[in-house]
Amino acid sequence: MTTGVLPVQDLKALIADGAISADTPFTEGQVQPASLDLRLGTRAYRVRASFLAGEGRSVADRIAEFGMHEIDLRPGAVLEKGCVYLVPLMERLALPEGIQAVANAKSSTGRLDLLTRTITDGGTEFDRIAPGYDGPLWAEICPRSFSVLVRPGMRLNQIRFRRGQAVLDDTELAALHADVGLVSGRAVISDGLGFSVDLQPAEGDLVGYRAKPHTGVIDLDRIGQYDAADFWEEVRTREGRIILDPGAFYILVSREAVTIPPDHAAEMAPYLAMVGEFRVHYAGFFDPGFGWAEAGGAGSRGVLEVRCHEAPFVLEHGQVVGRLVYERMAARPATLYGAGIASNYQGQGLKLSKHFRAR
Repeated sequence: MTTGVLPVQDLKALIADGAISADTPFTEGQVQPASLDLRLGTRAYRVRASFLAGEGRSVADRIAEFGMHEIDLRPGAVLEKGCVYLVPLMERLALPEGIQAVANAKSSTGRLDLLTRTITDGGTEFDRIAPGYDGPLWAEICPRSFSVLVRPGMRLNQIRFRRGQAVLDDTELAALHADVGLVSGRAVISDGLGFSVDLQPAEGDLVGYRAKPHTGVIDLDRIGQYDAADFWEEVRTREGRIILDPGAFYILVSREAVTIPPDHAAEMAPYLAMVGEFRVHYAGFFDPGFGWAEAGGAGSRGVLEVRCHEAPFVLEHGQVVGRLVYERMAARPATLYGAGIASNYQGQGLKLSKHFRAR
């Protein structure tokens, strides 16, 4: 069988076969071109600390050790900034041998600095599900900048399935770039496709946003309802550089426009720990068709979620801050990102999450 990331039609086949099941029927738009959105269940557990289940142990066992109290999500509940919660997801897996999965936060989740990771029974890594796994899925949620109001059925993270390994090496990546042009400008290829930060916009001096430290609650069901000024400070510069403050969270944008061809998918990953005292969060997958002109995505840039670590750090225009790891699809998806499926971030530039009113 063909190796690679499984497309939407294969995901629907896994659902039909019972390899992916759910407590409630799957909803419209839940299956994306190369991933499946995961939904929160009806309860949450406030726990003392983040953890992994570990070999031979269940998540429920560890909640008995570290749990503090249980929360009913059905009427809506606030998950408070700085706290750690575990939520059983509606979906569960019974994976065939040879098919593994990797999970990640959705784009809107990452842009709210909402740390969301998937854990499993017997798991020894976050967001990694071994071939043949049979059991429940849990979301670990830790709001970092804003408290959030959640309800059952909300989709904060997503999961991608693959058969074998189909990551492009640098030679293959260079050939693909030569064929279709994966980024605007010069391609920096080293263990993936590098991208840099834009701190010299073509118009004006707005280069990003910094999360305010003391804000209200964000209801994740309210789309386009919040004034950005209530939650974010604008970051402006005409010097082509900014100084990142330790502990602060920033939304910035890549200098390059990014393209994901229909036969490929990509994932954002850190560049090098040695390049600076900061981390660029990698909030999601890049589905086939992101930035693809025929899918309405020409000029799509990558939004960067940046947190500075121990010391203030000067970030300069054009500095390489992350990389895209490309993989082949097992087959071309029946639908592409942005092509008639109401994708929120096709054609984007610097953009906050969908919860804030367009500026």
